[in-house]
Amino acid sequence: MDWITHAAVGAALGEIMLAKRMGNRALAWGALWGIAPDLLDAVAMWFLSTSARLAYAQAASHSLLLLGLLAVALPPWLAKLWHRSKVSRQQAGWFVGAVWAAHLLVDCLALPGVQVLWPLAGPRTCLGLLAPGDGCIAAPLVVTLLSLVWLRGKKEQTKRRRLWWWGVGLSSGYLAVAVLAKWAAAAGFAADLARRGPLPERRMESPTPWNLLLWRGLVDRGDEIWVGYRSVFEWHSTPVRWTVYPRDRPAFAKVADTLEAKRVAAFTDAWWIARPNKTGVWLADLRYGEYRLWGERKGMVDSRFKHSWQLEPLTPGDPLQPIIPVPKNRGETTRRMLQRSVGERDAWEAVPRLAGVPGALPELLRVEE
Repeated sequence: MDWITHAAVGAALGEIMLAKRMGNRALAWGALWGIAPDLLDAVAMWFLSTSARLAYAQAASHSLLLLGLLAVALPPWLAKLWHRSKVSRQQAGWFVGAVWAAHLLVDCLALPGVQVLWPLAGPRTCLGLLAPGDGCIAAPLVVTLLSLVWLRGKKEQTKRRRLWWWGVGLSSGYLAVAVLAKWAAAAGFAADLARRGPLPERRMESPTPWNLLLWRGLVDRGDEIWVGYRSVFEWHSTPVRWTVYPRDRPAFAKVADTLEAKRVAAFTDAWWIARPNKTGVWLADLRYGEYRLWGERKGMVDSRFKHSWQLEPLTPGDPLQPIIPVPKNRGETTRRMLQRSVGERDAWEAVPRLAGVPGALPELLRVEE
């Protein structure tokens, strides 16, 4: 869905910037340049280790440095390629810069964000307005842009432009709803934390997949990370049920000096937990959410994090290996998530356990209510 979103945004820019000269070819070129940064990443990932993929994903290919270089280097070549359409170097440069910048902006809406100042070290820019892979923002653009293909005559240009505005307007409207939903969720989380005492130094909120009604909050409590859910329909006075995940800093300290552990810590923006096992250390990124499984034990819910790794420093080759959990109950999870979105807590919550750690039984977790 990320690629479809970028292709749609790029095609929309191609339509508004070059369609008068190139016709439908502007849509195709816009879609191609819209996914170009991710194409560069996809090629590079074939040659990188797991930790290097974390370090360079949406970094070098998504940086302002590369954007500037391409906006200067490519226009002469593109102007020659498009000379029949009478596209000037300046127009080609603005087109490349606009589409590449739009790609960066879209990636800033969801995790993991973009390291726009690469190669300078620093946190990634992430607004947390959308869940990774949320295609709702692209759906109106895809429908309207596909409709434009059949409108080629001069008399149909007014209708073509009207459809373009409908697609851009609906997509922008969805983004505006995301901003309002995030504001409501953030205010609710903040109100709950304020009632509990001193506010934590760090917290973040992000929507659940394809659902702007239910938001997931994370709170950094030093040696613990609290995870809670909140519906936009809940009052600020409604308490949040926080699941407490101990970090286990001693486990991370065993591998802290390795390049792989440093890259995981940087990629996760320090939203990690660790657990030791016989062969190494298990690491998880809490920002991306978890797969839940109800009923393994009566009254309990097991959580397996979507992004986790097994780090074995003494293993030859790639010591960091991703662990990819397989969801077993998508239908039940969707049903329960919808129920939780309208305030039915019992459908979502139970006694929490951390599962999915290699070589370990599920771990009972503390709850703060």
